[in-house]
Amino acid sequence: MVLTSTVNVLLIEDNLAEARLLQEILKGSHLKQFNLCHVKRLREGLEKIRSEPFDIILLDLTLPDSQGLESLNPLVQIAPHVPIVVLTNTNDDHLALEAVRRGAQDYLVKRHVTLEILVRSLCYAIERKQVAQQLEQMNEKLQMRVEERTAELTKAKEINQLKTEFVSMLSHDFRNPLNTILLSAGLLEDCRDRLSQEQQLNYFQMIRSAIKDMDQLLTEVLIIGRADAGRLKFNPVPLNLKEFCANILQAFRLNISEAHQLIFKADGNFNDGLWDDNLLRHILNNLLGNALKYSPNGGIIRLDLIEGKGQVIFTVQDQGIGIPPEAIEGLFKPFFRATNVDNIAGTGLGLAIVQRCVETHGGYVEVKSQVGVGTTFMVTLPIIRDDFLDDERLLLQN
Repeated sequence: MVLTSTVNVLLIEDNLAEARLLQEILKGSHLKQFNLCHVKRLREGLEKIRSEPFDIILLDLTLPDSQGLESLNPLVQIAPHVPIVVLTNTNDDHLALEAVRRGAQDYLVKRHVTLEILVRSLCYAIERKQVAQQLEQMNEKLQMRVEERTAELTKAKEINQLKTEFVSMLSHDFRNPLNTILLSAGLLEDCRDRLSQEQQLNYFQMIRSAIKDMDQLLTEVLIIGRADAGRLKFNPVPLNLKEFCANILQAFRLNISEAHQLIFKADGNFNDGLWDDNLLRHILNNLLGNALKYSPNGGIIRLDLIEGKGQVIFTVQDQGIGIPPEAIEGLFKPFFRATNVDNIAGTGLGLAIVQRCVETHGGYVEVKSQVGVGTTFMVTLPIIRDDFLDDERLLLQN
């Protein structure tokens, strides 16, 4: 549904005088043109809505063939995508809230109706309905993506354990963003006319951020599924590794507090070589993100890049909480988290993604850590050159 300059309104009102008054009021609108179709019975309204397209319904709650909020039910069933504004004779907050719960977008007290109030209510009701439908579509898409990616996980190794842990993670890590979406959408739907533009924008931003978090979580799960199914691809391209790492570090600097210190040092020639920038980005983003997450304010995070003997070593070192020795063995398993992370948020997927991306790139990852002192991750990757790819192509052709 798109709110255009012409709005088709279905008015269900048995009082002719009230209907004429509303029609005259709408004629005074200069911002929008309103085409009003008037019927006197709910039955007639249902027939109209089946045969003609309408942008919104104005519904009187005292009709000869239907009384009160019961009039909403058949309209919502027949035209669930058409917003409804109810007309009442009394200013009853309880009635208004109940009307919204049953599917209406707004309510108006007849004796208080003015041009400004009526036009605003109609336009806002249409916008609220559009937002609600968009959120519903987003939720459906997210549900489809969850189902699709869960299906991919069924082909992965250790499937029974992964499925159990995946469901547990979803129930926990999806709850916060879902609650944010539901709460913000509810406030926008029920109280939008009482919210400032700044408050409305803030709620929309909260919804967008929550959806982004959920999408990121699903993306991480998909990477694990593809890697364990042997379908995580390696696509090497020419890349200046030093500049690439510096750009990633700069992006982190723009999004962290000044309390952390990020230090980058590169030793060697990094102009020659082919790298998969997508895999590298996942590796560095997860290692640096963890270093920042588990480091106290004022902590130093170092990224060192060293070239030698046909390989490059990435070292990410922090001064964080460290990893208990008994946790090292399970550190790269999906959904695994050490016992000392306390209430620090996380899914347990980051290091699993690092290991799978490193292995796909033909390298390996090591870790050294001491509780209360810090952690160092060392990623060793071979330098891929054009002549190596030429040999690979010949092998494939033969």
